[in-house]
Amino acid sequence: MPDMTSSPELRTERLIIRDWTTDDAEAALRIYGAEEVARWLTPEMRAVTDVEAMRSVLHAWVEAQPNFLPPAGRWAIVRRRDGDLIGGLSLRLLPPFEEDFELNWQLRPDAWGNGYATEAGGAIIGWAFEQGIEELFAVARPKNTRAVATARRLGMEWVGETEKYYNNRLQVFRIRPSDIAGRAR
Repeated sequence: MPDMTSSPELRTERLIIRDWTTDDAEAALRIYGAEEVARWLTPEMRAVTDVEAMRSVLHAWVEAQPNFLPPAGRWAIVRRRDGDLIGGLSLRLLPPFEEDFELNWQLRPDAWGNGYATEAGGAIIGWAFEQGIEELFAVARPKNTRAVATARRLGMEWVGETEKYYNNRLQVFRIRPSDIAGRAR
């Protein structure tokens, strides 16, 4: 797996995980503007309603990316076979104390059910652990059954519920490097 600190792309069997560009605005709008996706976004990331608003969001993400210390960042998920941008994922510090790293993912609804979130998430988890992170978390609203199922497919362990993050009741999942090592045996 390439080191993303020296290479902007991470490749899996079916996907390319790369930095966002402002040219991705139309494709990104099909993700972040979709009601089925937007209903589960964090409070600071509301549904995006038009291409120019999406371009502004992407501009902010592009500008912020070089300032993140690995493994933090935001990336686009592109399907290798056709170059179609189908999703996004990020690693970031969870509010309010910014001590726990969160993995989150969003896919365009017509890309759901193909294992793309699990494939991209697994690649980023592996890369993050190569950067020295000791654990990653995913949080999901209890009714977001797709996110909960993806966290479980990623090998993340349910550790409970909390209102600590985003002032919402959330299911919390965690994965550590030893969880991956244990599966490899």
